[in-house]
Amino acid sequence: MSKRNSQAAKNAARERLRVERERQAKRDKLRRQLVVGGSVLGVLALGAGIAVAVVKMNAPTYWEKAADKPLVKPANSSGKNGTSIVIGDESAKHTLKVYEDLRCPVCAQFEQTSGETVQKDAKDGKYKISYTMGAFLDDRLAQGQGSKKALSALGAALNVSKDAFVQYHALLYSKDVHPEETKDDFGSADKLIELAQKVDALKGNKTFDNAVRNGTYDKWALTMDQQFTDDGIQGTPTVKLDDKPIESPQAMTADQFTAAVDQIIGKG
Repeated sequence: MSKRNSQAAKNAARERLRVERERQAKRDKLRRQLVVGGSVLGVLALGAGIAVAVVKMNAPTYWEKAADKPLVKPANSSGKNGTSIVIGDESAKHTLKVYEDLRCPVCAQFEQTSGETVQKDAKDGKYKISYTMGAFLDDRLAQGQGSKKALSALGAALNVSKDAFVQYHALLYSKDVHPEETKDDFGSADKLIELAQKVDALKGNKTFDNAVRNGTYDKWALTMDQQFTDDGIQGTPTVKLDDKPIESPQAMTADQFTAAVDQIIGKG
């Protein structure tokens, strides 16, 4: 091979190498731009995700929203804000004050044992019953809303009639229906409506169904729970006759409960 041809070959090789280096440099530059652009988009996406999470975290909960709604009092309620539920002759001389939480298993025990007796005595005029329902078990058991939703549904039943309230109240505490304390079965509007089909006045009652689904009496349930707290109740069931406590009513038979009531009335 001549020196001229050899030099030409070297020059051609150098040119190819230069061109390849320029191409590689362009590819490297493009790659860096894509990496930087992707990083920026990633940061922006991460920032957007964090912003959405913060907004969701700070958004009011269902019950916080309910607390800001106008108060709708059920028909057949009485007292300030409708937090008095009186069953029986309102002119009766004696008053049996009953404090309960609808998720409370001990309340269920009391109602299953003495509930019929309590209602019969009220019907016979021995006393009137005044119910105040709380919802403290929702907070104590965490993540639950069964006490509040069931109370709201009970308000919808009270709006239909006092008899509907009494029957639905008894149903929710009945042995076949009342869930374990840790289960939030009453937190479902559909479940509460399904159970209500066992009460004649509520069966197929669209006004009741809509009130439960729409949370018409949610604010009332929260107001009732606040009344429960304001009354200083520490546990359920708390039962008082003319402000005199009946100790451990859930541990009594129906006859023992009647005897405790008669003793207080006799002393009065």
